[in-house]
Amino acid sequence: MSWKIDPSHTSIEFSVKHMVITTVRGSFGSFAGEIKIDDNAPSASSVQGSIDVASIDTGDKDRENHLKSPDFFDVENYPQIAFRSKRVQPAGKDEFKVTGDLTIKDVTREITWNVTDNGRAKDPWGNQRRALSASTHISRKDFGITWNVALESGGWLVGDKVNINAEVQLVEVPETETVPA
Repeated sequence: MSWKIDPSHTSIEFSVKHMVITTVRGSFGSFAGEIKIDDNAPSASSVQGSIDVASIDTGDKDRENHLKSPDFFDVENYPQIAFRSKRVQPAGKDEFKVTGDLTIKDVTREITWNVTDNGRAKDPWGNQRRALSASTHISRKDFGITWNVALESGGWLVGDKVNINAEVQLVEVPETETVPA
C-alpha cells in the first residue's frame, strides 16, 4: 500500500550542541515523500523523501542565512536533502529499522532510522491515515559540513552530532493514483 506524507501534519526537526553547553533546535518546513508499507512483509516496504533545505527554520534569520551558505548546506548548489531506503527490518512490536542512503550536498552515506508505527485511522473525509515517529543521528562532518570555530574554553562552537526526529502523518494513495517521484 502506498502512502504520501501530509506536510501540514508532519514535522522534521533537528538538534545540535552549541558551545558544548546548550542545544539549538530547528526544523524544515517544506518536504515530500512516499512510503510503501507491506504489513505482511515489512522487508518489502520502502521509503523515499526529500527536504527543501531553503525551508530551514531555527528562529533566527542570521543563523538560517549562515546555514544556507556554503559554510553549511550551500543551498544555491545543493537545494535538497534526499533519503531512499535500502531495507526495512522489524525491531519489535510496531518498531522497525529503516536503513538507506541519505544525501546531503552530493555526499551519500548510509544511515538507519528507528521507526515506530503509531497506528492508523480514517479521517472525517474517508481518507486512511497512518502515523510514524522516526529518529536518527548523523555526523555532519560525514556529509562535508565542517565549518566550526574553536572555543577558548575547549571544544567547538557547533557540535558534530545532529539528532533528527520526524513525526510523520501519511495519507493512503488510492491504487489508481500515482505519486510523483
